[in-house]
Amino acid sequence: MAFITEPEPVRGVLLPAADDISRIVAPNPGPMTCHGTNTYLIAQPDGTSIVLDPGPDDAAHVAAILDAAGRVSAILLSHTHIDHVGALPALKAATGAPVHAFSAGIAPDHLLRDGGEVAGFTVLHTPGHASDHVCLARADGVVFSADHIMGWSTSLVSAPDGDMAAYFASLERMLARNDTLYLPGHGPAITDPTGHTAFLLAHRRDREAAVLAVLTEGPAAIDEIVTRLYQGLADRLRPAAARSVHAHLMKLETEGRAGEQGGLWSIP
Repeated sequence: MAFITEPEPVRGVLLPAADDISRIVAPNPGPMTCHGTNTYLIAQPDGTSIVLDPGPDDAAHVAAILDAAGRVSAILLSHTHIDHVGALPALKAATGAPVHAFSAGIAPDHLLRDGGEVAGFTVLHTPGHASDHVCLARADGVVFSADHIMGWSTSLVSAPDGDMAAYFASLERMLARNDTLYLPGHGPAITDPTGHTAFLLAHRRDREAAVLAVLTEGPAAIDEIVTRLYQGLADRLRPAAARSVHAHLMKLETEGRAGEQGGLWSIP
């Protein structure tokens, strides 16, 4: 298995994702967002649209959503990171559509719960990347995997809201399923959900083993571990790598396999 690429998509237009689902790619490309945030439109039998993840606060992106969606009957959120919800106030103001989210922190109209149903999808609470992250699964095997499982990259897990142990557990939960298509929050669709989820879990286990291998040679600071594990990494990506390493170390500490003293991590 390998990470998945796609040509740079056209922004501001509807791109097919599944039979009744389209995406609009927001103009916020970057090292953490691939080509930009995927905002999904789910066509409804009554001619309305449901919007999943409004995306960043960008007037042109909001205008593209409104132009393509027609009447918006609901707004769903996979999680509340700003690149997914920045446009929520503008979209809510323009449509008056009720907001469905797992987090009460944004005062949604309807709170999602694990195992609940919304718009024909089952809510799967999948913390790790974010504590309020959910995937939305439909009976036909289509799943909005959002930022939990993406094809172009692993998810950034950054404490305190991100939790590596929870991320491992959420990957294992999704691996136990039998889905047919993942529609992620950034990048292209994943047509082999089981294979790709297994690949991501193995990748994270390998990274954890590599962190432990560094510690077997003696105590080390996070910056030193990053240098050892991410050779040739661009300076602009080092902070994200450090957050990922820290999340791995916190998981190992919880499991009693690593500890920290004076900024140095070691094996007990």
